[in-house]
Amino acid sequence: MKRIVIAAIAAALCATPLWAATETTTLKVSGMTCPVCPITVKKALQKVPGVSRIIVNYPKKEVVVTFDDAKTNEKTLVKATTDAGYPSHPVKGAK
Repeated sequence: MKRIVIAAIAAALCATPLWAATETTTLKVSGMTCPVCPITVKKALQKVPGVSRIIVNYPKKEVVVTFDDAKTNEKTLVKATTDAGYPSHPVKGAK
């Protein structure tokens, strides 16, 4: 029984990178031109593994995304919005 518990703990430690961190980025989505657009953008980002929080600011045409950097990155987030029909780009200096 002890071996099973030790093996399970070892597997969990190996499966989760110790250097993983939560990051937040702001994406500019200038194509959001109607009140329904933010819903589509949010749904696209929710499908990306590692995304934990999405705040859409329709008036500013921006999306603030919090994500696990061991599971995804800005490039993948941009691809998700672009594939949904809303090209985006990271806002440098915004956090």
